[in-house]
Amino acid sequence: MKSSAVHRLRLVSGPEGLSFLLLLVCSVLKRTTSFNAVPVMGMVHGVLFILYVVFLALAAQQQRWPAKRSALLFVLSVLPTGGFFAERMLAKEERGESAVPATA
Repeated sequence: MKSSAVHRLRLVSGPEGLSFLLLLVCSVLKRTTSFNAVPVMGMVHGVLFILYVVFLALAAQQQRWPAKRSALLFVLSVLPTGGFFAERMLAKEERGESAVPATA
């Protein structure tokens, strides 16, 4: 079943992961050059992260995911490149290929 909550979560997970990587790059550039985009990227990443957490809570509630699945998706959001893995997992679920059952 295609869930709009899962779809929204999937759509925000990729940009959230990319913004995290860009924020890390900006942090390194701030320390090594005079370029400082950390305030801007920090705000962009913060907004995307909050959206991710809100959409995760809505999708978990709507799909009745087990706590382990929700925790895994949250942990992926705080790891560099984790958002890309979350997006891939959610895309498979939307296509009905998920090996993890929606309910436990």
